[in-house]
Amino acid sequence: MFVVIFRAKVRSADSEYTTVAARMRELALGQFDCLEFAAVTEGQDEIALSYWPSEESIRAWKSHSEHVLAQQLGRERWYESYIVQVAEITREYRANL
Repeated sequence: MFVVIFRAKVRSADSEYTTVAARMRELALGQFDCLEFAAVTEGQDEIALSYWPSEESIRAWKSHSEHVLAQQLGRERWYESYIVQVAEITREYRANL
């Protein structure tokens, strides 16, 4: 399993941003095998974690036309800066207390 860590400094989050973000989550989970998607924003800092079964599904998601457009809008309008990290999860522990 893989995790994509997206960290950004938000410049401006308008109503279109909210709509596009919801659509990207829907696409990732519904069409690209994303297993889980969680995002939080605190002030200007945003972090999103998405979990994937393979690097191939991540690449397919990254190159999808709607996602490419969302990335462009992010660079032009919504983000001051961002970093994307992809990591393989080799171990996981859980506790349901």
